[in-house]
Amino acid sequence: MERISRILVTSRPALLGAVAMLTLTSSVAAAELRPEPSGPVSQVARTAGPAGQAGPPTQAPGATGDVVANRQTARVGALFDADRADDLSGGHLCTASVVHSPHGDLIATAAHCVSDPDTDLVFVPGYRDGKAPYGVWKLGHRYLPAGWTKDEDEDSDLAFATVDDQGGKAIEDVVGANRFTTGTATGATAVTVIGYPDSRETPISCTNKPTAHSSTQQRIDCPAFTHGTSGSPWINSEGQVVGVLGGYDEGGDTDDVSYSVTLGSLAADLYKDATSDP
Repeated sequence: MERISRILVTSRPALLGAVAMLTLTSSVAAAELRPEPSGPVSQVARTAGPAGQAGPPTQAPGATGDVVANRQTARVGALFDADRADDLSGGHLCTASVVHSPHGDLIATAAHCVSDPDTDLVFVPGYRDGKAPYGVWKLGHRYLPAGWTKDEDEDSDLAFATVDDQGGKAIEDVVGANRFTTGTATGATAVTVIGYPDSRETPISCTNKPTAHSSTQQRIDCPAFTHGTSGSPWINSEGQVVGVLGGYDEGGDTDDVSYSVTLGSLAADLYKDATSDP
């Protein structure tokens, strides 16, 4: 069972090197340049907020509960069709989260959530009950692996997108960001998954240790992650995104077990491509 309210995979964009970049009609406003990350993606430093505040668990391991609204959990939000920007209630399609980048304008989600270049989308961080406490942000460029745009390969179900600035501020200036981290050992630590089921108007979270599903996929036992939770970040206690809900069967074939691609070299290359544009 895919974790998106409807499948957005109706086109195959041209590939650009190892990844495909989908360019929407709106241009991306220039953001204040942040220092370039030094070293590999796994060494990128986060500048906003102390580690471990990306959504600390308040329930037993493997149990699902409500998410406390604060600036750290506001880094996670919901994706909507752009034509719902003025009427958000009940319209969210997928989940995404802000990840650190030099320009402060990057979100991570599942590839199957953003793969239709003809569908304009907006991101609402901290979305709750039809309200956008931190604004409605229009997606600009989208970055998807060639494996997804060519064959919808489940091992490539990961994407990044830029969001346009608002009032001269990048989204990371408003809500902060978590680090996108590759190369971590699956199950080394517990992770907190935060997402938006399309039957709810508030996010849920679950903390548990992921396990390997295969050499390219990881899984986590967490109940109630239904349609709409595709793209949910898997955040460890250091505030690092070490998984993104998607992958096998676009997130899983039951509500109680969710999947993510293993974030390895493909994910690192995709992040590099998404953060290299001026």
